[in-house]
Amino acid sequence: MIPESEQDLARIVASASGPFRIQGGGTRPVGNPCHGQPLVMAGLSGVREYEPGALTIVVGAGTPMAEVNSLLREHGQFLPFEPMDCCRLLGTDGTSTVGGVVATNSSGPRRVLVGACRDFVIGMKFVDGEGKTIKAGGRVMKNVTGYDVSKLLVGSYGTLGVITEVCFKVLPLPGETAALLVNGLSDRQAVRAMTAALNSPFEVAGAAHLPSGIDGHPVTMIRIEGSGVSVDYRVKLLKRLLSSFGDVIVERDSERTQAGWKYVRDVEKFGTDSGGDVWRISTPSGDAVELVERARECGPVEVVYDCGGAVLWIKSGSSLNLRSRLEPLRGHATLVRASDEAKRRFGVFHPQAARVEQLSNALRRQFDPRQLFNRGIAQHGNGVAGRE
Repeated sequence: MIPESEQDLARIVASASGPFRIQGGGTRPVGNPCHGQPLVMAGLSGVREYEPGALTIVVGAGTPMAEVNSLLREHGQFLPFEPMDCCRLLGTDGTSTVGGVVATNSSGPRRVLVGACRDFVIGMKFVDGEGKTIKAGGRVMKNVTGYDVSKLLVGSYGTLGVITEVCFKVLPLPGETAALLVNGLSDRQAVRAMTAALNSPFEVAGAAHLPSGIDGHPVTMIRIEGSGVSVDYRVKLLKRLLSSFGDVIVERDSERTQAGWKYVRDVEKFGTDSGGDVWRISTPSGDAVELVERARECGPVEVVYDCGGAVLWIKSGSSLNLRSRLEPLRGHATLVRASDEAKRRFGVFHPQAARVEQLSNALRRQFDPRQLFNRGIAQHGNGVAGRE
């Protein structure tokens, strides 16, 4: 089914007798396989309202992200939470949409400075499991009516309702970007270097480490953004800070820096042609290296450290349950890419603490009492409960 309006969608849901599988651009099939009649959101697209002076934009959930980004760039603005393009990692095609980004809380390397997708959603509309259209939040940043309800929908994987419209806070594009590169560091040295940069007063907008970069050698990347004078000043001081870890190369070419951070954001190293399962692990950066070492004890793995080591992308063999390696470390593991059999065996999402699971189930019963939306997509796996 392809609803053409909110009213059409509400009517379809209200009269439904079976479950739905919500579909945006089809680029990010993360989660357990779920069955149901496809509910395609392409008909609810387009920019509804854009006020560059107010730094807000309202768009339909089916709107392609490329369309939103293009319009914002024309006015010197952008969505700073940097959602990833999953096509190469997951072997999909199509066009990423607003609804898919918001439903998965997709956020990239700049999260260390500005926050996640959830932090830039200031309002939304959605249809609940009874076919009611609900508005949460508003279109100005001071409006907090229903604010927490919209936050619940972000990252819910479509299990609470069908998002139809989203209002984002946007920011001005940075004038310049610089990347500071340190080659040849071990994982442990790299985490210390990234931690030093992130704990500095220099507003680091990205900190990543690839034990095997594009040329096969380790590279640690630190991003600085802002006006030219500010970038020059912070690069100078940050280079001095990082020099104790090794020689620092400063890259100022915008195309090269954008390509480098896109490589990290989209985890291009682990494209489908490389094979293997891919896990995303959130963990305190101080635990990151030990967690990777534990994983390597079980077999060959490849890793990308993002967000200073607080986010790990690990590619492993299909028989390795990385979630079991978290105990007793703190962490939260999601099986992003794997066969359906591996997803069933390990579970896609990390098991929740008992009280959290009770609250999650209660919310689903409240918003979707008939279990119409993406049934089973967010079922949690067996294993050790962790924290994100």
